[in-house]
Amino acid sequence: MSDDRTPRRVVLLGGGYVTLHAYGAIVRRLHRAVRRGQVEIVVVSADDVHNFHGFTGEVAAGRLPAHLTQTPLVEAMPRARVLHARVRHVDLHRQAVTYAPVDGSAEDSVRYDALVVGTGAAEPLDAVAGLVDRAVTLRRPGGLRALAEQAATAGDDGRPVVVIGGGLAGVELAAALADRVGPALPPSVVLVHGGDRVVPALHDEHPRLAARCAAELSRLAVDVRTGTRVVAADDDGVTLSDGSTIPAGTVLATTGQRPVPLPGLEPLARDARGRLLTQRDLRVTPVGARPPSNVWAAGDAAAVQHPRTGLPVPANALWAIKAGDRVGRNVARTLRDRPGRPFRYLGLGSAASFGTGRGIASLYGVPITGWAAWLLRLGFFLRFMPSPSRAARIPFALARARSARAAHTPRHRAVAVRA
Repeated sequence: MSDDRTPRRVVLLGGGYVTLHAYGAIVRRLHRAVRRGQVEIVVVSADDVHNFHGFTGEVAAGRLPAHLTQTPLVEAMPRARVLHARVRHVDLHRQAVTYAPVDGSAEDSVRYDALVVGTGAAEPLDAVAGLVDRAVTLRRPGGLRALAEQAATAGDDGRPVVVIGGGLAGVELAAALADRVGPALPPSVVLVHGGDRVVPALHDEHPRLAARCAAELSRLAVDVRTGTRVVAADDDGVTLSDGSTIPAGTVLATTGQRPVPLPGLEPLARDARGRLLTQRDLRVTPVGARPPSNVWAAGDAAAVQHPRTGLPVPANALWAIKAGDRVGRNVARTLRDRPGRPFRYLGLGSAASFGTGRGIASLYGVPITGWAAWLLRLGFFLRFMPSPSRAARIPFALARARSARAAHTPRHRAVAVRA
């Protein structure tokens, strides 16, 4: 890398898994150039922390404090210039990003030699009347903090918590909240799902694990309502498509995702869901006869193709981590005037927890349940946490929470759970 072209600037949009792991790969491969100022890394993020969602269930259940799963971006990426700001516009011709600082100061812009779009996706709350102002989501900036705050008071007003969406994330959160609030009549947690059964993807691939999810929801007395949708929400509760109403306290939406729109990226190729189309090396696919772009994308904002099937990869953290790492490697290679390499990750599996020692997991297609699944999930998530110091504290925090809960669990309740 010659000095006459320095400094080269890489701009990373978003503060999630893609950005974090692209940053790590760039620093590892260009550490001398980064240290000497020949390569500058700039992060633009509307959130000032990286939210590690792997332990969201434990946060919702009150087993972990939210701050242990949040790492300030300046701590996670110490060699980057972190801008706590919202992207206003991307000028693909000028290769510049205009941003508005969250603190309200004047808009500014930053030029780039390479741009990485890792802004993820958000729940399409505007599809349901009143849900934008009513629901808590995990994908909004500050969403994890809001979940922790509302989970701490869930059920205090006598109204149930409503979880919208019966995918694996929704099922895990519904179970965690039910475990925290405890058994009640009527049920303290209602799970609303438009399909005819929850965790449909698991039913297709691992029916045994899907059955375990249903059994855990039943054990925790979650009121599961399938075949119906939330069509409106207000301060009093939610209205369902079957005409019934639920006087909800907290409303949590896990209703799928829509890529976060970034003005200026409209000319780039997208799929029917609005995700940026990427090539094998994760550059954004050029439109028409344009030459290959210097824009990369991964995670929920992109339709990354599976190396074997050619279908879009699942929208979860592990795929974003692996794709982000490949993006970072390829950006580093491009800055060295080398061609990028294709994304080759084939997948590992998935996991969920329903309380200490109660887990499900699939590892390379092999279904696992119970303590083995729970420990596998714990070890895997600790491995990928961006803050080693926070990761080291989590097992002790979980152990303390388990001891405290055992000490305060009435005997009659413990007998009922065993029964």
